[in-house]
Amino acid sequence: MKKVLFLASLMLAASAHAQDVVGNAAEGAKLVATCQGCHNMGGGYRSSFPEMFAVPMINGQSAQYIVDALKEYKNGNRRFPTMRAVAASLTDQQMADIAAYYATPKGQPIK
Repeated sequence: MKKVLFLASLMLAASAHAQDVVGNAAEGAKLVATCQGCHNMGGGYRSSFPEMFAVPMINGQSAQYIVDALKEYKNGNRRFPTMRAVAASLTDQQMADIAAYYATPKGQPIK
């Protein structure tokens, strides 16, 4: 009986961990001050630090794309020092919240 309970608790823990994190756009709005400086400068914005590069606009981008990109910066699969530093400080929940904020269509209220 102890083995059955142990296995059941492992399965429950695994399923809880496997659930997707749901983003909250209102919470994301509180976290994007750092992002706004580069990503909301308008189309064609270029930064010169640490080298010359084009900064993408991320408003209206799919939430999953943003989460995936942040995770790739965090784990080093995408290489850009500034984004890696930002992403490294974010939890999965914060990434989902930021992504939900940016994925909200323009003109729609943030909830």
